[in-house]
Amino acid sequence: MAKTAFVPALALAASLAACGGGGGGSPAVATAAATPAIPATPTDPVTPATPSQAALTFANVSVHDPSVINANGTFYVFGSHLAAAKTTDWMNWTRIADGANAANPLFNDVTRELAETFAWAQTTTLWAPDVVQLADGKFYMYYNACKGDSPRSALGVAVADKIEGPYINKGILLKSGMWGEISEDGKTIYDAARQPNVVDPQVFKDKAGKLWMIYGSYSGGIFILEMDEATGKQKPGQGYGKHLLGGNHARIEGAYVLYHPQADYYYMFTSWGGLDANGAYNIRVSRSRNADGPYVDAKGVDMDTVKANPALPLFDDASIAPYGQKLMGNYRFELAAGETGTPLGYVSPGHNSAYYDKASKQTFLIFHTRFPGLGEQHEVRVHELFVNEDGWLVASPFRYAPLSKSMPLQPATVTAADAAGSYKVINHGKDISATIKSSQNIKLNADGTVTGAMTGKWGHKGGNNVTMTLDGGGAYSGVLSRQWNTNANAFVVTFTAQSADGVSLWGARTGGQ
Repeated sequence: MAKTAFVPALALAASLAACGGGGGGSPAVATAAATPAIPATPTDPVTPATPSQAALTFANVSVHDPSVINANGTFYVFGSHLAAAKTTDWMNWTRIADGANAANPLFNDVTRELAETFAWAQTTTLWAPDVVQLADGKFYMYYNACKGDSPRSALGVAVADKIEGPYINKGILLKSGMWGEISEDGKTIYDAARQPNVVDPQVFKDKAGKLWMIYGSYSGGIFILEMDEATGKQKPGQGYGKHLLGGNHARIEGAYVLYHPQADYYYMFTSWGGLDANGAYNIRVSRSRNADGPYVDAKGVDMDTVKANPALPLFDDASIAPYGQKLMGNYRFELAAGETGTPLGYVSPGHNSAYYDKASKQTFLIFHTRFPGLGEQHEVRVHELFVNEDGWLVASPFRYAPLSKSMPLQPATVTAADAAGSYKVINHGKDISATIKSSQNIKLNADGTVTGAMTGKWGHKGGNNVTMTLDGGGAYSGVLSRQWNTNANAFVVTFTAQSADGVSLWGARTGGQ
């Protein structure tokens, strides 16, 4: 373990690339003298109040930074603070572990097993992990720990015969934050503005079966490494790997890559902004034909070029906000006539994983979120994803519930006649802001016009595809579906659409179906 070098105050201030998505806490700022406390994962998750649900119920769980894996039909999420939970239906979750302590069942005393990691990172907790099953049938947990007020981090791998452990440490793979010392490239002194904070790993296979690991948070950005499936470790001689996105301490983290066979694209999800309730966390997507990039947004901007302006204040968001396809940020659907309960909405949704179901051909977005008025309390949410006619992923407006549970059973196809009607609409915008965007009311008229708070034209494209051209807002390509609206206690027609500018619109039908 390398000796920690003295870091002058100005150099430390310039390198405060905190672990961000790792643990439910906020990154330290350059003017702060102490590391902010990291809120523990709540023992008893708080669910926003809802009306009586005759047809559907949900069992919620708090796992920050949930990374998903399918183990024989049971879906597990592993997250920060060594929390984990499982489900078989995406709706009802059971917690199986929590807390980086000796009692956590995922390890035989993690404090001893990962003692070197804790010592290097100068912390007593773990941050966002990822678990994959490799060709030998064993489960590989890519764990990581970060000091919290700097990118002093360690990333390693532990292996288990069973998904629920116990995991046995196989060693540290990467380190960062070695001030004044040679970095993992073996040549240069570690520089947090251009080299990564080695946290938030995700290991995945490309369509040819090649293994990769994407990782990084703030600092020098998001990087990718080629991995050796025989060992579960990186192939030698790569240093930190290839840069894909971010740098100069841009607030970008939590990378997750999903290959989607329907579109034949690799989609890279990342979370931008700060993770806490005032941090403006939001999920963005870019895509590539290759697992290791280049990843671009709808305007063709290479994400490798997207980074903070070093001339602006630390953790500046203004220079990165125009880029990427924004899936969702802070919002609230206001209650419509006939709806009851607490209005549905999210605060700082992010650090997601994603899953494509080969059998059902459905795609799911799994993430944590906070809620309006509930501070730092957070829960896991799952939304269905769709591919629009432009080949971009768009997210459903409401949490997932299978349409097969609708009473009476409703068709999956939404016709033009079905789609016409009144909606409450969220415009997610492109900003990185803690402002909660409230829904507005519009009407999709049968004559193809849009009236109300937004005006323009809309069209049904066949299947469930829909287009909109809004005055002053440009053209949107979207997908119609039916989703469970808890406030209405019913499945309702919805649309989710996105523009080339990367702005997402969500609409939920009101006033009956």
